[in-house]
Amino acid sequence: MRKFIVGNWKMNGTSNDLDEIAAISAVAQLYTLVDSALCVPATLITRAVTAVGAFPIGGQDCHMQRAGAHMGCVSADMLSDAGAVLTIIGHSERRAAQHERDADIRAKAEAAKAAGLQAILCVGETLEEREAGKALDIVLGQVAHSLPEAAAGAWLSVAYEPVWAIGTGRVAEPSDVADMHAAIRAALVARYGPEGEKIRILYGGSMNGDNAAQLLAVPNVDGGLIGGASLTAAKFQPILVAAQACGE
Repeated sequence: MRKFIVGNWKMNGTSNDLDEIAAISAVAQLYTLVDSALCVPATLITRAVTAVGAFPIGGQDCHMQRAGAHMGCVSADMLSDAGAVLTIIGHSERRAAQHERDADIRAKAEAAKAAGLQAILCVGETLEEREAGKALDIVLGQVAHSLPEAAAGAWLSVAYEPVWAIGTGRVAEPSDVADMHAAIRAALVARYGPEGEKIRILYGGSMNGDNAAQLLAVPNVDGGLIGGASLTAAKFQPILVAAQACGE
């Protein structure tokens, strides 16, 4: 399975950063054994698509409805119309700050699929939940209740992001990542049958050029959802190098 490396700019980026987006695209396209993409703020999607050509640009969320009285929200159809080909949903920052529930995230996944977008569905536990021995129960509960009913396929990826490792510099131990990704894989196969083997499971949580090779070598780690290390081509490239090495 080809590795999938996706940058997530979160609430970063203005028109002043279009040259960096173009540089990231140019670097990423050097690594032909790796699938890669960049998810930018909605305000930048169209300009980013213009700047990078065929390189995949995505959004960072979508509403579950196609249109309506939903002030400040962006639908999956709107993302597609802007030029996006994928979107992230269910990120822990939205689950916590925006009080998104599993049912909301499942509906967003189905909306993304209906709009022809790929979706990266995030799951993960807090430090308190891990220390209480509840990590597996929490994450597998999110998998069970957030995943769409629609058949799996190349349009869907799952990203395991331990909340305590996002943007903190802390990284889960490879053995913990292996255990969690194996459990997620088993849940996907139980849910979707053989198609569950084809869903890419990404790791997110302070992946960078220093630890990418070790993390990407863990069984069932099919790529990475990259935060801070995706903001510049110089930081993103070493992760692509590590991913390419896995496919050689």
